[in-house]
Amino acid sequence: MLQIQENVSLRKFNTFGIDANARYFTEISHEDELVELFADPQWMHMNRLVLGGGSNMLLVKDFEGLVIRLNIRGIEHRISHQDVFVEVGAGEVWNGLVNFCVDRNYGGIENLSLIPGSVGASPIQNIGAYGVELKDVFESCRAFEIATGTFRTFTKADCKFGYRESVFKTELAGQYIIVSVKFHLSLKPNINLKYGAIEQELANRGITQPTIEDVSEVVSYIRVSKLPDPSTIGNAGSFFKNPVISAVQFEPLHQNFPDVVNYPTADGQVKLAAGWLIEQCGWKGKTVGNTGTWKNQALVLVNHGGATGEEVYSLSSQIIDSVYTKFGVMLQREVNIIS
Repeated sequence: MLQIQENVSLRKFNTFGIDANARYFTEISHEDELVELFADPQWMHMNRLVLGGGSNMLLVKDFEGLVIRLNIRGIEHRISHQDVFVEVGAGEVWNGLVNFCVDRNYGGIENLSLIPGSVGASPIQNIGAYGVELKDVFESCRAFEIATGTFRTFTKADCKFGYRESVFKTELAGQYIIVSVKFHLSLKPNINLKYGAIEQELANRGITQPTIEDVSEVVSYIRVSKLPDPSTIGNAGSFFKNPVISAVQFEPLHQNFPDVVNYPTADGQVKLAAGWLIEQCGWKGKTVGNTGTWKNQALVLVNHGGATGEEVYSLSSQIIDSVYTKFGVMLQREVNIIS
């Protein structure tokens, strides 16, 4: 039965561990509860925040509105020849889905192992890591339209995926709530070893013909070695996007900084490593008050304990300014800023 709570701490619902409060809070375990919730005009017009795993957000202050935590569960799968279609409730833990698929040899998302968060958030952000993005395995998603109280299926084309972007972050922001996602995987996957770190670690283990299980294990190993565990130190993973610049802008940058880490993109632009840029500005492992950057990865901002959202945001602004001053490159925050 649908319940609305008042003045609820969100500390345990965000991986940064920021102690901000929600004026109103409800948990949704079935899509019918969304219909029931928004049948009440009070909630239709109120400022709202939809929460999954709380792993890609920074609460700058208390939320004076309704927080909706999605807890819709369930995994269904269908095999057609070598194709596998997996439909997953939005409240499922992302890495739980990855493990489910790897255990059954459903290939396609093994490079996305150990990314924190929920399945429902994955299309919004077009999550990606180690040469694979959500859009590469996305089939469709089912979403609730708040204004009409009806459900709609979005195809890949409908979602307008970009680098850490989708239609749900742009023109349709705040209009829909994703309740399930369908993935198109394969029993004969193309193993993606595009990132050298994966190849190197496989070589270290003497693996010459890797399976998707091997790739998942190696990616998990690499992530654990670089990224802090949110259960021990508050963080939201990569705080900034890797900037993409034109070849024209890259040429003088490369002349001035020959060691700049870069990756050519399919459309002729150049992607830079935000972590490298930040590290070159002296931020790696630096502590500022109750916050700072992670000792093994400058791209990750951390809460050393008791940090406010405003403190973390201020640190991110300082980093953006210093990178722009040194390199002329403007970093963009990857996490969602909730203020």
